[in-house]
Amino acid sequence: MGPDLHPGLPGQLHAQGRPRGPEVLMKFMEMLSKDLDYYGTLLKKLAPPLVTLLSAEPELQYVALRNINLIVQKRPEILKHEMKVFFVKYNDPIYVKLEKLDIMIRLASQANIAQVLAELKEYATEVDVDFVRKAVRAIGRCAIKVEQSAERCVSTLLDLIQTKVNYVVQEAIVVIKDIFRKYPNKYESVIATLCENLDSLDEPEARAAMIWIVGEYAERIDNADELLESFLEGFHDESTQVQLQLLTAIVKLFLKKPTETQELVQQVLSLATQDSDNPDLRDRGYIYWRLLSTDPVAAKEVVLAEKPLISEETDLIEPTLLDELICYIGTLASVYHKPPSAFVEGGRGVVHKSLPPRTASSESTESPETAPAGVPSSEQPDVIPAQGDLLGDLLNLDLGPPVSGPPLASSSVQMGAVDLLGGGLDSLMGDEPEGIGGPNFVTPPAAAVPANLGAPMGSGLSDLFDLTSGVGTLSGSYVAPKAIWLPAMKAKGLEISGTFTRQVGSISMDLQLTNKALQVMTDFAIQFNRNSFGLAPAAPLQVHAPLSPNQTVEISLPLNTVGSVMKMEPLNNLQVAVKNNIDVFYFSTLYPLHILFVEDGKMDRQMFLATWKDIPNENEAQFQIRDCPLNAEAVSSRLQSSNIFTVAKRNVEGQDMLYQSLKLTNGIWVLAELRIQPGNPSFTHLQLSLKCRAPEVSQHVYQAYETILKN
Repeated sequence: MGPDLHPGLPGQLHAQGRPRGPEVLMKFMEMLSKDLDYYGTLLKKLAPPLVTLLSAEPELQYVALRNINLIVQKRPEILKHEMKVFFVKYNDPIYVKLEKLDIMIRLASQANIAQVLAELKEYATEVDVDFVRKAVRAIGRCAIKVEQSAERCVSTLLDLIQTKVNYVVQEAIVVIKDIFRKYPNKYESVIATLCENLDSLDEPEARAAMIWIVGEYAERIDNADELLESFLEGFHDESTQVQLQLLTAIVKLFLKKPTETQELVQQVLSLATQDSDNPDLRDRGYIYWRLLSTDPVAAKEVVLAEKPLISEETDLIEPTLLDELICYIGTLASVYHKPPSAFVEGGRGVVHKSLPPRTASSESTESPETAPAGVPSSEQPDVIPAQGDLLGDLLNLDLGPPVSGPPLASSSVQMGAVDLLGGGLDSLMGDEPEGIGGPNFVTPPAAAVPANLGAPMGSGLSDLFDLTSGVGTLSGSYVAPKAIWLPAMKAKGLEISGTFTRQVGSISMDLQLTNKALQVMTDFAIQFNRNSFGLAPAAPLQVHAPLSPNQTVEISLPLNTVGSVMKMEPLNNLQVAVKNNIDVFYFSTLYPLHILFVEDGKMDRQMFLATWKDIPNENEAQFQIRDCPLNAEAVSSRLQSSNIFTVAKRNVEGQDMLYQSLKLTNGIWVLAELRIQPGNPSFTHLQLSLKCRAPEVSQHVYQAYETILKN
């Protein structure tokens, strides 16, 4: 929608928005450029209908506030001048109070921070304990969000600490710890006041926060050793959170004042490693012990490393989900802050919506609203978190003993909490860990676009409705031969070969374990690191009998896709940890993407056409599959066996054109056009064009095509 928009249209939309709610204008504004003259006018017109809802009964207020919370995350400027309407009233129910508090923080800025702080300070003196805690936390969030107000926020928190109300003091200390993280070496003058309240702390989070502060600023606290020693007296009665923090704080103190605290650090290391049954605490104690005894300089670099600053907003809804929820303003989805698919068993038949992108006047004016009902073209896959310290993550995996049944179907489920190493980190005193045994993989180079690809994709797509669909019978997905993933020389005699299969909707890792050592191997377990598509074992690794020397056993390990998700490089990289009675071994492998192609990945033709048009042209990738002498029928049949479905087929200027669709386990759709030159033995190259809303998968889909068609 360009700048030539008729000036009367905003007024008409405003009139429509009054009876139907602000979502009409919200969606309209997503297509507007912020430099339009009447953009500010529209913002002002959006606020009144939202504010009016806050005068209704509490239940309706709550629904309105949940919707406003979404709108404020998307367009905070709409209500930036309406802060006062979100101030809490004495007779508001607690659920309304908490929602108002959250919105106040989101709207806080340098212009209104004085008002906000005055309100929050007043809230912190009320009788509702939960609300008071939230109010104190809100002051800390304001300090982190509005840097110019940080000093004023700290002063307000100190005033609250002086009230000596126990739960206020404890919450304030937790908040001040976060402020120290955001603004290091800036507000240490308040530490003395905090230390005065040390004896009143009885909540684990507050005690852990205070210990962190003492350890972090130990060199500036004269009696830091005495303070930490006072916590050490009841070490075994403390929660795990406090024990871990105390261990780290005393090690920090030792690194800063080694001559004065040697006895203290020996005491805490002994308590953590010899007297504790907690594997997490015990293992961390051994790591510190090993670091301090072998390389104090390295210990300093690890333990006293500069910490990243905490972010301003940690509870914002992920942008893709927020765009979808904005389309459901006024529905159950906007109240629960969950997509409609979360309320439907299995998620089938749910149409995912998203806001149309702003487009310049020279671009197409088509939007998802013009597509036929039920088109999954606007379906937005979950954003895959960025890859972090992968080796570190994998080394931290804890593999528990075999359990019956698959894991809980939740991508947020954390890995088991039982120590993988059996005897804790005692093994650190012996051999060093082997590390990852697999090769180092790099991202495959993008295929060069051939010069003779001809007309761009999409030519003649409107004729799809007159075409016959592709043919082919389901005969099972292509299975690659087993490859050695972990050589025996890198795993103390254990050799692991394997491949991946998909049969009738089930994914498996087919393993071959060979014992090339001189001792029997038992107690096998397996765990995956977080990966791009959430692949995880659906059952324990079952080796039913001890693996004798020179013996080989074949195992099919069922997998699911409900594990933790993190974007890998390359996208299909899988890092694996395998344990037996000898040691823990690590390797990496690449899984073929076609094992993630689901059985319901065939679109109907109308959906295909609308989806193809709706996906931006810049998301199109073109590839050439060389030396593939198959005809269209053979290609369609072979691909369908791996869940790549032919939606339609046509012949254009002597070329067979196959229009195909596939869907990944995480809901990403990929559309394809495959050009085949029939009856010409001298030209066996196939031209493949792919369109997808997540273009980073296109390279791997192309590799799947090539693998399936050439094997």
